[in-house]
Amino acid sequence: MSASSLWLLFLAIGIGTFLLRFLFIYLFGKIAMPDWLRRALRFVPAAALAALVFPALTHPSGHLDISVHNFRLLAGLGGAIVAWRTRNVLLTILVGMALLWILEMVFGI
Repeated sequence: MSASSLWLLFLAIGIGTFLLRFLFIYLFGKIAMPDWLRRALRFVPAAALAALVFPALTHPSGHLDISVHNFRLLAGLGGAIVAWRTRNVLLTILVGMALLWILEMVFGI
């Protein structure tokens, strides 16, 4: 594949991706959506965040690790408890990071 063909492919994919996302955002307020869809869309940000965070916590070295030696998972669980009890994002991040650092300093290699 030539360089110009490759760049045209990148451009076409980029424009297609942009249009798909832009049209959804643009049409969101202009088209009446059923209430069940509107309620379901409220959970998309949380689901996307969970999809990004969960593999990092459960697969830190590329394979499933749900043991007590997985410090990321333990710190994530601690952060989840803080988030559940306080609903404070900054405190959740601070507690999660502090737990991870403490676990790595005390029990790490």
